[in-house]
Parts: sequence; C-alpha cells; structure tokens
Amino acid sequence: MTARSWRLLARRSEPFLLTQPWTLPLESWDQASFVEVARGTHRHVVRFLVVGDGIYALKELPGDIARREYRLLREMAADGLPVVDVIGVVQRDELDDILVTRYLDYSLPYRHLFLTRWGQEDRRRVLGRAVGERLLDALSLLMVRMHLAGYFWGDCSLNNTLLKRDAGALAAYVVDMETGERHASLSDGQRLVDLEIAETNIAGGLMDVQAELGVEEGLDPLETAEGLRTRYDALWEELNRDEVVGTDERYLIDERIRRLNDLGFHVDEVEVVPLEGSERGKLRLRTSVTEQGHHSRRLTDLTGIRAQEGQARALLNDLASFRSWVESTTGHQLPTSAAAFRWLTEVFEPTVQAIPDTLQGKLEPVEVFIEILRHKWILSEEEGQDVGMELAVASYLDTVLPEAPDEKVIAVSEEDLDTGFIGYG
Repeated sequence: MTARSWRLLARRSEPFLLTQPWTLPLESWDQASFVEVARGTHRHVVRFLVVGDGIYALKELPGDIARREYRLLREMAADGLPVVDVIGVVQRDELDDILVTRYLDYSLPYRHLFLTRWGQEDRRRVLGRAVGERLLDALSLLMVRMHLAGYFWGDCSLNNTLLKRDAGALAAYVVDMETGERHASLSDGQRLVDLEIAETNIAGGLMDVQAELGVEEGLDPLETAEGLRTRYDALWEELNRDEVVGTDERYLIDERIRRLNDLGFHVDEVEVVPLEGSERGKLRLRTSVTEQGHHSRRLTDLTGIRAQEGQARALLNDLASFRSWVESTTGHQLPTSAAAFRWLTEVFEPTVQAIPDTLQGKLEPVEVFIEILRHKWILSEEEGQDVGMELAVASYLDTVLPEAPDEKVIAVSEEDLDTGFIGYG
C-alpha cells in the first residue's frame, strides 16, 4: 500500500503549510489545533486553524472546484475587489483538495449585526430595518463592483459574505466563489440572473434571522431583499450612463468626475464625442470607471494608513479640518503633505496608541478613531464647546469601548456552531 501524497500550490510562502497532516481527512486532524468561529451551514468540511496570531480557514472540496476557486479569488484580489485573502490550495491523492484562506480580522457574520450594538450613535440593540438597509448598501456595492470587473458570483448570499464596519456603514467581502465565473464583461442577462439569485438567498437568510433570533420589528425579508435591486440599479446607472453637455458646459465634465469620486470610484477614462445632428455643438460624455477605492488610495498615499473607503473618507475629512485649523491659527498656508504628516503624528497615532492592549480586540483601530471623533462631537454638543481630543479619547476608552463585544474574531460555543453565521462553502 503506497502512502498518499500531496502537492501545494501557494501564492506566497507560509511555513505552516509545510507541516500539516495533509494526507489525512480534515475531520481526522488533532482538534486542539482548531478554533471554532462563527460559521454557517456548509456543503463541505471546514475547519479554522490557529497559527501564531493568525487564523486560517481550511475547506475540503473536489480538486477542480478548489483550484478554480483559488484562481478566481486570486484574480479578484489582483483586480482590487474585496475578498478573503487566499493563501493556497493543497492537491491530495485519493482525498478532496483543501483550499486555504486567511480569516479576515474584525469581520462580522451578518447575524452578529442583529445581536450587538451598531456604533456609538445608538448603543441599544439596533435590529430590523436599519441593519437590513446597511446590508443591502454593502451587498449592492459589492455586486456592482464585481459585475463591472466581469465576475459572475452565482451564489451571492449573506452566508457567503463577510462584513466589516466602515465608519457607520458596512463593507462586504466575498468569502465563497465556488460557483463564480470570470468573463471579459457581463451581459444584462447575466447580471439579472446574479441579482435574482442574490435576492432569493438574501430573503432566505433574513427569514433564518427571524426564526432563530426572533427579529421581527421593521424587518420584512422579502421586501428587504427586493431593495437590493433598487440600490444596484441606481448605482449601476450612475456609473454607466452617458451624459450630454454643451461645448460651453465643460465644467459639467469636472462635476461628473467629482460625483463618481464621491461615490468612491476612480475614473480611468473620459470619452467626449460630438453628438451627431446637434445644431449647438452638443457633446456626449462617457466615463469609464475602474475599481472603487478613490479615498482609500488617497489616504494611503498621504499617510500610509490602509482603510475601508468610508473610513478613508472620514479620515480625510478630519485631516482637512486639522489643516484648516492649523492655517487659521498660524496665518500661514500648510502644504497637503505637511498637514498629513502633522495630523498623522499629532492626532491619529497618539489616539490609536492610547487604546489599551486589553481592548485591542474590540474594533479595528481606524474604526475606534472614527468613533472617538463621533464621541467628541456628542460631548462638544452637550458642553456647548469643543472639548478637545484628549478628553474625548479618555471618555470613550473609559465609558464606551469596554462595553463593545470583541470583534477581531467572532468565536462561538459548541452549541451555537450550526446556527449559521459564515458559509465558507
């Protein structure tokens, strides 16, 4: 009897990949190496492996599907789409292959949103319609981005998505692409099919929430799921529509670009074509958008900080406010690069460095900073004057953050394991 063999295909070197018992089924591995995190119903065996400070998802599935999903997740990441970090795929003789991805720190399964506070502005249990709307905003944006890049999901659902807090909103990440496809572009029919699948799956997921968690107030699963199409269509139209402008209205071209930038999209090309048959020199304006991330790229260029798009917008606004304050108090203009350096070293870094080690697992540092800005605004409103960052930081870290649940890793007990949080296939 010959020993089973295995072959690793990985996008980067990870030493732990070379020391695992790949010739054994996942269910036969030493359970002491695994941690239970919130996850949902799944078609395949999925385990979460702790390695140092990281957690890795291991998923068994047929070889052709595993390699295809590995390639798709890599391509999506290269295209700037929000997906889990795929590490590699282990091909095994006589056993299903294993797809390895890194667990996304501070990511939230959708059910978690119906159980915990939503941000500082409302520290009660915020359920129902408000959470449903944030979910739809995140999912519609994600699907538009995927479709623009030529990706057909084929199984969009709440279980196949992870969410991260994004300055009061949500950012959605793709977890599972087993049924996904990549094309040069998607037809209207392909986009429609993908949306119909998403609506059905989202309605089912919200029905599960109602049944399992008793969430009813303001939450109609069917009506909420139908809202995905409305949001998607509005954003798709805004990104892809042509605009007619006059030859003396070229400022409208700049306005169009700014509008798309405000939505977070980078404008790759602007095509201006004279309109046939026009007596007054009308022009047809067509913009070509690429990946989202206009504000996050700008923030990284200025400060080195990596953040979600909404977070980046909030931080850039605070940077601009800081720059205006410095210029008004000194009477001198401050170059953008100099303002960014001072804001980073005088405002942002001291704030996040003040977070105690015992509270590091609550929220991402960037999200903590943004919540402190909100907390400062609330305190200043109550006091009738600006209370300053030092007082706001101390107050927030003392009275608000300790009450927040740990979100770096959403762990679950054995009895809660099958309640359906994250699909992972």
